[in-house]
Amino acid sequence: MPHNNLPISEEKIKQVFLLLVIIVMALLIGFNLSLFIPSVLGAITLYIITRKYNLYLQEQKNWKPWLAVSVILFITIIIVVLPVYFTADMVIQRLGNTKEYMGKFNVFIDKIHDFVYQKTSMDILNKDNMSKLKDAVGRFSSSALSTTFNTITVISSTYFILYFMMVKPRRFENLLKSSAPLKKSNVNLIGEKIRAMVTANAIGIPVVAIGQGLVALVGYYIFGAPNPLVLFALTCITAMIPIVGSAIIFIPVCIFMIAENNWVGGLGLFAYCVILVGLTDNLMRFTLLRKLEDIHPLNTVFGIIMGINLFGFMGLIFGPILISITILLIQVYRDEFTNSEQDFILPEPAEETEEEIDHSA
Repeated sequence: MPHNNLPISEEKIKQVFLLLVIIVMALLIGFNLSLFIPSVLGAITLYIITRKYNLYLQEQKNWKPWLAVSVILFITIIIVVLPVYFTADMVIQRLGNTKEYMGKFNVFIDKIHDFVYQKTSMDILNKDNMSKLKDAVGRFSSSALSTTFNTITVISSTYFILYFMMVKPRRFENLLKSSAPLKKSNVNLIGEKIRAMVTANAIGIPVVAIGQGLVALVGYYIFGAPNPLVLFALTCITAMIPIVGSAIIFIPVCIFMIAENNWVGGLGLFAYCVILVGLTDNLMRFTLLRKLEDIHPLNTVFGIIMGINLFGFMGLIFGPILISITILLIQVYRDEFTNSEQDFILPEPAEETEEEIDHSA
């Protein structure tokens, strides 16, 4: 018997039921494989960065897929993974030696506190705050070994996933396109925007941070800052944080040097970092990052906060990407399922090249 008078059609009921099943299954899979989320995000990031080189070797140079992928993976290990790993390992070794480091760190904090209190009579770093700060650093030092192990695990699983993505890239991309319940124009749009955002975050932000770190490193050596190589690594890491950036590192170092009666070194380093490191940051952000993708600063700020809570250090890269993708999906939803007559705020996707159309056919 037909049910023409039902307020909701049977087709809609089936659609909603199937959607709920898909959501439940996706949540179940995500919950049980949550440990691999950083690895998947890392694999997707490296896939996007190396995609054109992989297609060039496989399709134009007719290399065997396994050979092309192996060469590209080896190059990424040399260029990306090893420098990051050895830098992090150096910092962890220095900070991980709890007895030696905590003694030096406590002296460092105490001298800064005493100097600020003598000059301003402001007890900014009171006993409670200093105790909390020292405890936090102690917990970080004691967890250094587990952090190193987790990083090695994530890198290994990232390359395992990446290899199977890259061996048959066209099949992998067609699978994603065919699985997306969206119009073809919006699928292409999402792909292009994600490619631009990943490139800006995974290449642009680290390059800007390293540029600031190198400029600061010269100043650390010129003005005699303690442990310049460790300060360089910490400067590169903190330079990825918007607004405050590398000032988190060089301002306490300058105060410490002044507290050690090295007024020339402390004031000189402060002026050097404010002028030259700040200039490097502004120049690179307004040139390199604007060319790659113009990402709003608030996106980066909240993305980093969320990313660090979810993924640790790698959240500096993945957090802003996830927020950008979420905003993009909301805009795509508006285009897909609303009847608004207003102009869609996203740019039109570029047309596929003849080569891509042939391969996707």
